[in-house]
Amino acid sequence: MTRTGIYTGSFDPITNGHVDVIARAARLVDRLVVAVGVHHGKTPVFTVEQRLAMIEAEVGDRVRAADCDFVVTTFSGLAVDAARDAGASVIVRGLRDGTDFDYEIQMGTMNAIMTPDVETVFLAASPACRHIAASLVRQIATMGGDVSPFVPAAVAIALKDRLAGRA
Repeated sequence: MTRTGIYTGSFDPITNGHVDVIARAARLVDRLVVAVGVHHGKTPVFTVEQRLAMIEAEVGDRVRAADCDFVVTTFSGLAVDAARDAGASVIVRGLRDGTDFDYEIQMGTMNAIMTPDVETVFLAASPACRHIAASLVRQIATMGGDVSPFVPAAVAIALKDRLAGRA
């Protein structure tokens, strides 16, 4: 039986924290789906196509090298519906701190009520990534700061180019 996990988020942009969670989740499941949320009320820095490509470029080979099938896709509704559509039995969530825990435990409990056959698994952030939040990365980049410690090198370049109007 193939165990499928799903990791959802906006990934705008994908950060070193996301990369860490994805790499660790790949060791827990046979097939990992990374699903980029598309919410029409939000204005992301990167298009959905750019985010999908960045995720594939940054982690695709690494996940497959862990002998895990890897799929990058989009979703526009509830994470539990995306999990059901992907055939996932596990929703993977990363936790940076107690604030994340409080929010994610509420969400995980509600998801369990809506979809009892899908289990939420929490992965504590690695110490090197605990402080990284995509919203802070966007804020730093928007203000001209160096985000290279927080995102993969190619993403830092893409973010700088995008905010400078070159991409």
